Amino acid sequence: MSSQENAEDTIYNVLINDEEQYSIWPAGMPIPLGWREAGKSGLKAECLEYVKETWTDMRPLSLRKHMEEAVSSA
Repeated sequence: MSSQENAEDTIYNVLINDEEQYSIWPAGMPIPLGWREAGKSGLKAECLEYVKETWTDMRPLSLRKHMEEAVSSA
């Protein structure tokens, strides 16, 4: 881990993938394949709080859809 990642003033972006899973990533770094910006950036604590409030169902999107289909077809 670089000293930049440990700095309290590092700005992060909240990322989301196609399974609606969230992560934070240092702003200015290339976004990993399969991820896109979720529209929130800020200090680490702010981004983590956003993720905590937003990502309330930890199940991947594909699992949620599968479970909904199973319930509706029962």
